[in-house]
Amino acid sequence: MSISRRQVTAAALAAVPAAFAATGTAQAASRHRTLYIAGDSTAAQKYADAAPETGWGMALPFFLHKDRPVANHAVNGRSSKSFVDEGRLDVILDALQPGDFLLIQFGHNDEKSADPTRYTEPWTTYQDYLRLYIDGARAHGARPVLATSVERRKFDAAGDALPTHGDYPAAMRALAEEEGVALLDIQALSLALWQRLGVEETKTYFNWTATEQDNTHFNPPGAIAVARLVVRELLRTGVLRPRDVCRLDDEIPTSWITWPEATA
Repeated sequence: MSISRRQVTAAALAAVPAAFAATGTAQAASRHRTLYIAGDSTAAQKYADAAPETGWGMALPFFLHKDRPVANHAVNGRSSKSFVDEGRLDVILDALQPGDFLLIQFGHNDEKSADPTRYTEPWTTYQDYLRLYIDGARAHGARPVLATSVERRKFDAAGDALPTHGDYPAAMRALAEEEGVALLDIQALSLALWQRLGVEETKTYFNWTATEQDNTHFNPPGAIAVARLVVRELLRTGVLRPRDVCRLDDEIPTSWITWPEATA
Protein backbone atom coordinates (compact mmCIF):
# COMPACT_ATOMS: atom_id res chain seq x y z
CA MET A 1 0.00 0.00 0.00
CA SER A 2 2.54 2.61 1.15
CA ILE A 3 5.13 1.78 -1.51
CA SER A 4 2.84 2.50 -4.45
CA ARG A 5 1.50 5.65 -2.78
CA ARG A 6 5.01 6.92 -2.16
CA GLN A 7 5.98 6.25 -5.78
CA VAL A 8 2.99 8.27 -6.97
CA THR A 9 3.87 11.10 -4.58
CA ALA A 10 7.49 11.15 -5.69
CA ALA A 11 6.45 11.28 -9.32
CA ALA A 12 4.05 14.15 -8.65
CA LEU A 13 6.73 16.14 -6.86
CA ALA A 14 9.27 15.50 -9.58
CA ALA A 15 6.83 16.81 -12.16
CA VAL A 16 6.31 20.18 -10.46
CA PRO A 17 8.14 22.89 -12.39
CA ALA A 18 10.63 24.96 -10.42
CA ALA A 19 8.86 28.18 -11.35
CA PHE A 20 5.56 26.86 -9.94
CA ALA A 21 7.31 25.81 -6.75
CA ALA A 22 8.79 29.29 -6.38
CA THR A 23 5.36 30.86 -6.93
CA GLY A 24 3.89 28.56 -4.28
CA THR A 25 6.58 29.65 -1.82
CA ALA A 26 5.82 33.32 -2.48
CA GLN A 27 2.10 32.77 -2.04
CA ALA A 28 2.68 30.90 1.24
CA ALA A 29 4.69 33.84 2.56
CA SER A 30 1.86 36.27 1.84
CA ARG A 31 -1.03 34.29 3.38
CA HIS A 32 -1.96 33.03 6.80
CA ARG A 33 -0.51 29.54 7.08
CA THR A 34 -2.97 27.12 8.66
CA LEU A 35 -2.11 24.38 11.14
CA TYR A 36 -4.26 21.33 10.39
CA ILE A 37 -4.74 18.61 13.02
CA ALA A 38 -5.33 14.98 12.04
CA GLY A 39 -5.96 12.94 15.15
CA ASP A 40 -8.28 11.25 17.60
CA SER A 41 -10.58 12.18 20.48
CA THR A 42 -7.79 13.51 22.71
CA ALA A 43 -7.38 16.42 20.27
CA ALA A 44 -10.87 16.69 18.77
CA GLN A 45 -13.45 19.46 18.98
CA LYS A 46 -16.10 18.58 21.56
CA TYR A 47 -19.70 19.77 21.54
CA ALA A 48 -22.24 20.79 24.16
CA ASP A 49 -23.47 17.26 24.77
CA ALA A 50 -19.95 16.16 25.75
CA ALA A 51 -18.99 19.03 28.09
CA PRO A 52 -16.80 19.26 30.12
CA GLU A 53 -14.77 16.86 27.92
CA THR A 54 -12.26 18.94 25.98
CA GLY A 55 -9.79 18.11 23.21
CA TRP A 56 -6.39 19.77 23.38
CA GLY A 57 -6.94 21.05 19.83
CA MET A 58 -9.70 23.29 21.22
CA ALA A 59 -7.12 25.11 23.37
CA LEU A 60 -4.35 25.35 20.77
CA PRO A 61 -5.54 28.68 19.25
CA PHE A 62 -5.14 30.38 22.65
CA PHE A 63 -1.37 30.13 22.22
CA LEU A 64 -1.12 31.12 18.54
CA HIS A 65 -1.32 34.51 16.88
CA LYS A 66 -4.34 35.06 14.65
CA ASP A 67 -2.23 34.69 11.50
CA ARG A 68 -1.60 31.05 12.48
CA PRO A 69 -5.16 29.66 12.33
CA VAL A 70 -5.98 26.10 13.40
CA ALA A 71 -8.16 23.70 11.39
CA ASN A 72 -8.97 20.86 13.78
CA HIS A 73 -9.97 17.73 11.84
CA ALA A 74 -9.36 15.30 14.72
CA VAL A 75 -12.32 12.96 15.32
CA ASN A 76 -13.27 10.70 18.20
CA GLY A 77 -12.37 7.04 17.86
CA ARG A 78 -10.17 7.26 14.79
CA SER A 79 -6.85 5.57 14.18
CA SER A 80 -4.25 6.39 11.54
CA LYS A 81 -5.93 3.70 9.44
CA SER A 82 -9.63 4.49 9.89
CA PHE A 83 -9.02 8.21 9.39
CA VAL A 84 -7.59 7.40 5.95
CA ASP A 85 -10.17 4.72 5.10
CA GLU A 86 -13.04 7.12 5.82
CA GLY A 87 -11.60 9.71 3.44
CA ARG A 88 -10.76 12.20 6.17
CA LEU A 89 -7.13 12.57 5.12
CA ASP A 90 -8.28 13.32 1.57
CA VAL A 91 -10.46 16.15 2.89
CA ILE A 92 -7.41 17.73 4.55
CA LEU A 93 -5.18 17.22 1.51
CA ASP A 94 -7.77 18.88 -0.70
CA ALA A 95 -7.61 21.96 1.55
CA LEU A 96 -3.85 22.12 2.17
CA GLN A 97 -1.94 25.02 0.66
CA PRO A 98 1.82 25.53 0.31
CA GLY A 99 3.25 26.62 3.64
CA ASP A 100 0.53 25.02 5.77
CA PHE A 101 1.28 22.49 8.51
CA LEU A 102 -0.24 19.05 9.09
CA LEU A 103 0.08 17.92 12.71
CA ILE A 104 -0.49 14.15 12.96
CA GLN A 105 -1.31 12.46 16.30
CA PHE A 106 -2.58 8.89 16.27
CA GLY A 107 -1.99 5.85 18.45
CA HIS A 108 -4.77 5.52 21.03
CA ASN A 109 -7.07 3.66 18.65
CA ASP A 110 -4.36 2.04 16.55
CA GLU A 111 -3.75 -0.08 19.67
CA LYS A 112 -7.19 -1.74 19.54
CA SER A 113 -6.19 -5.15 18.22
CA ALA A 114 -9.73 -6.55 18.46
CA ASP A 115 -10.98 -4.01 15.90
CA PRO A 116 -9.64 -4.67 12.38
CA THR A 117 -11.07 -1.38 11.10
CA ARG A 118 -8.72 0.56 13.39
CA TYR A 119 -5.85 -1.67 14.44
CA THR A 120 -2.35 -1.14 13.08
CA GLU A 121 0.87 -2.87 14.08
CA PRO A 122 3.45 -0.39 15.43
CA TRP A 123 6.46 -1.25 13.28
CA THR A 124 4.65 -2.02 10.03
CA THR A 125 1.14 -0.82 9.19
CA TYR A 126 1.18 2.06 11.70
CA GLN A 127 4.27 3.49 10.06
CA ASP A 128 2.84 2.74 6.60
CA TYR A 129 -0.29 4.77 7.31
CA LEU A 130 1.66 7.63 8.86
CA ARG A 131 3.71 7.83 5.67
CA LEU A 132 0.51 8.57 3.75
CA TYR A 133 0.04 11.72 5.83
CA ILE A 134 3.68 12.71 5.45
CA ASP A 135 3.75 12.14 1.70
CA GLY A 136 0.39 13.79 1.17
CA ALA A 137 1.39 16.94 3.06
CA ARG A 138 4.68 17.23 1.20
CA ALA A 139 3.02 16.70 -2.17
CA HIS A 140 0.89 19.79 -1.44
CA GLY A 141 3.81 21.93 -0.28
CA ALA A 142 2.79 21.66 3.37
CA ARG A 143 4.97 20.61 6.28
CA PRO A 144 4.11 17.37 8.11
CA VAL A 145 4.64 17.25 11.88
CA LEU A 146 4.38 14.05 13.92
CA ALA A 147 3.18 14.07 17.54
CA THR A 148 3.39 11.03 19.81
CA SER A 149 0.13 10.23 21.60
CA VAL A 150 -0.62 12.09 24.79
CA GLU A 151 -0.51 9.73 27.76
CA ARG A 152 -3.47 8.39 29.68
CA ARG A 153 -3.75 8.82 33.43
CA LYS A 154 -2.40 5.61 34.93
CA PHE A 155 -0.36 5.16 38.11
CA ASP A 156 1.07 2.15 39.89
CA ALA A 157 0.72 1.47 43.63
CA ALA A 158 3.83 3.53 44.34
CA GLY A 159 2.36 6.58 42.59
CA ASP A 160 4.51 6.38 39.49
CA ALA A 161 2.91 7.46 36.20
CA LEU A 162 2.91 4.57 33.74
CA PRO A 163 3.24 4.60 29.95
CA THR A 164 0.27 2.99 28.18
CA HIS A 165 1.03 3.17 24.46
CA GLY A 166 3.42 0.25 24.01
CA ASP A 167 5.68 0.51 20.95
CA TYR A 168 3.65 3.15 19.13
CA PRO A 169 5.61 6.19 20.39
CA ALA A 170 8.93 4.48 19.62
CA ALA A 171 7.70 3.55 16.14
CA MET A 172 6.69 7.16 15.48
CA ARG A 173 10.01 8.49 16.76
CA ALA A 174 11.89 6.11 14.46
CA LEU A 175 9.75 7.10 11.49
CA ALA A 176 10.24 10.81 12.18
CA GLU A 177 14.02 10.31 12.14
CA GLU A 178 13.86 8.19 8.99
CA GLU A 179 11.66 10.68 7.13
CA GLY A 180 13.26 13.87 8.47
CA VAL A 181 9.99 15.03 10.03
CA ALA A 182 9.69 17.24 13.10
CA LEU A 183 8.58 15.20 16.12
CA LEU A 184 6.61 16.58 19.05
CA ASP A 185 7.18 14.08 21.87
CA ILE A 186 3.90 14.69 23.66
CA GLN A 187 3.86 11.16 25.09
CA ALA A 188 7.08 11.70 27.03
CA LEU A 189 6.21 15.23 28.09
CA SER A 190 2.68 14.41 29.24
CA LEU A 191 3.92 11.37 31.18
CA ALA A 192 6.41 13.63 32.97
CA LEU A 193 3.65 16.17 33.65
CA TRP A 194 1.32 13.54 35.14
CA GLN A 195 4.20 12.30 37.31
CA ARG A 196 4.86 15.83 38.53
CA LEU A 197 1.18 16.44 39.33
CA GLY A 198 0.64 13.09 41.03
CA VAL A 199 -2.28 10.73 41.50
CA GLU A 200 -4.82 13.13 42.95
CA GLU A 201 -4.05 16.39 41.16
CA THR A 202 -4.16 14.73 37.74
CA LYS A 203 -7.84 14.01 38.34
CA THR A 204 -8.44 17.75 37.92
CA TYR A 205 -6.93 17.59 34.41
CA PHE A 206 -8.93 14.63 33.12
CA ASN A 207 -12.65 14.27 32.50
CA TRP A 208 -13.55 13.19 36.02
CA THR A 209 -17.14 14.13 36.85
CA ALA A 210 -19.78 13.02 39.30
CA THR A 211 -20.82 10.29 36.89
CA GLU A 212 -17.61 9.47 35.02
CA GLN A 213 -13.98 8.67 35.81
CA ASP A 214 -12.29 9.12 32.45
CA ASN A 215 -8.52 8.66 32.42
CA THR A 216 -8.10 9.26 28.67
CA HIS A 217 -9.92 12.50 27.84
CA PHE A 218 -9.36 15.96 29.28
CA ASN A 219 -11.38 18.70 30.90
CA PRO A 220 -10.51 22.37 30.18
CA PRO A 221 -7.42 22.56 32.47
CA GLY A 222 -6.03 19.36 30.99
CA ALA A 223 -6.64 20.41 27.39
CA ILE A 224 -4.97 23.76 28.03
CA ALA A 225 -1.97 22.07 29.67
CA VAL A 226 -1.49 19.65 26.76
CA ALA A 227 -1.96 22.39 24.15
CA ARG A 228 0.79 24.33 25.93
CA LEU A 229 3.07 21.28 25.63
CA VAL A 230 2.27 21.05 21.91
CA VAL A 231 3.12 24.69 21.26
CA ARG A 232 6.34 24.49 23.23
CA GLU A 233 7.34 21.51 21.11
CA LEU A 234 6.41 23.38 17.93
CA LEU A 235 8.81 26.10 19.05
CA ARG A 236 11.55 23.69 20.13
CA THR A 237 11.53 21.90 16.79
CA GLY A 238 11.50 25.15 14.81
CA VAL A 239 8.12 24.47 13.20
CA LEU A 240 6.88 27.75 14.66
CA ARG A 241 8.84 30.85 15.55
CA PRO A 242 8.51 32.91 18.75
CA ARG A 243 6.54 35.57 16.87
CA ASP A 244 3.94 32.91 15.95
CA VAL A 245 2.94 32.24 19.55
CA CYS A 246 1.45 34.18 22.43
CA ARG A 247 0.50 33.72 26.10
CA LEU A 248 2.73 30.67 26.40
CA ASP A 249 3.58 31.43 30.03
CA ASP A 250 0.25 33.02 30.94
CA GLU A 251 -2.59 31.54 32.95
CA ILE A 252 -5.38 30.75 30.47
CA PRO A 253 -8.91 31.11 31.91
CA THR A 254 -10.85 27.87 31.56
CA SER A 255 -13.86 30.04 30.68
CA TRP A 256 -12.27 30.54 27.27
CA ILE A 257 -13.21 26.94 26.41
CA THR A 258 -16.65 26.74 24.82
CA TRP A 259 -18.66 23.81 23.53
CA PRO A 260 -20.82 24.69 20.52
CA GLU A 261 -24.01 22.86 19.71
CA ALA A 262 -23.41 19.99 17.33
CA THR A 263 -24.68 20.49 13.80
CA ALA A 264 -26.31 17.72 11.78
